[in-house]
Amino acid sequence: MNVLKIAAFSDGDTGGNPAGVLIGDALPDAAEMQRLAAEVGFSETAFAAPDGENWRVRYFSPETEVPFCGHATIALGAALVRQFGDGVFPLTLNQASITVEGFRDGANVAAALQSPPTRSKPAPPALIAEALALFGYAAADLDPAIAPALIHGGADHLVLALNSREALAAMRYDLKAGQILMRRERLVTILLAYSETPRLFHTRNPFASGGVYEDPATGASTAAFAGYLCDLGWPHGGAIDIVQGEDMGMRSRLHAEIGPEIGGSIRVSGTARMMDEI
Repeated sequence: MNVLKIAAFSDGDTGGNPAGVLIGDALPDAAEMQRLAAEVGFSETAFAAPDGENWRVRYFSPETEVPFCGHATIALGAALVRQFGDGVFPLTLNQASITVEGFRDGANVAAALQSPPTRSKPAPPALIAEALALFGYAAADLDPAIAPALIHGGADHLVLALNSREALAAMRYDLKAGQILMRRERLVTILLAYSETPRLFHTRNPFASGGVYEDPATGASTAAFAGYLCDLGWPHGGAIDIVQGEDMGMRSRLHAEIGPEIGGSIRVSGTARMMDEI
């Protein structure tokens, strides 16, 4: 099977989060998709097949299936453009229906996903304390303007907003302990964020639930976070930019457009650079 390797949310011709993409006439069975995702070894691989006028899509990390993955959706959009040309492609996921739009942008491809509906709620104090301890943070490291919360934009995440870039850069944790916590709480990632300005954020995303220490670009959590900022009445001015992956040496850029509707869909966009095929 021909699996494409595409780095989504790239910073020009560098950076981005590599994803595997397999487009076929029909989806393989779940065991085969899990095997292929483990073989590819990226944080996620997207599998897509025609389903009427839509595309049926499933996402697998090396260890488990996930309900939605933003960077793999951007990579899929790039792959669909490569095969079918510019357009808007309706996608049917396990728990939602979304779209991805793709168009050529010079040597690379730009793509934008329209996320599932978003929602948020305060995080329980015990979970906050456990997460802070996991990363070696104290309550004094948190940004009081953005309270810890459970956020959703197609998948579930915990967000911890930090009050300094230095605290973000200092992130360390035990992968196994993080995996136990995230799987128990059914969190796909924990999002750590620092606000440089009201419209520019730096983020890091531990993805221990999928057996990955950290993602360099995470579209699903960006959508959920943007929805949470809308819920808070944050002065986002209609959009935010996120720089992720800097501390990994894989600088990535994500752009999220935020509408006025609480709980609405978020448009997350970026460029994608083709890697090779396996």
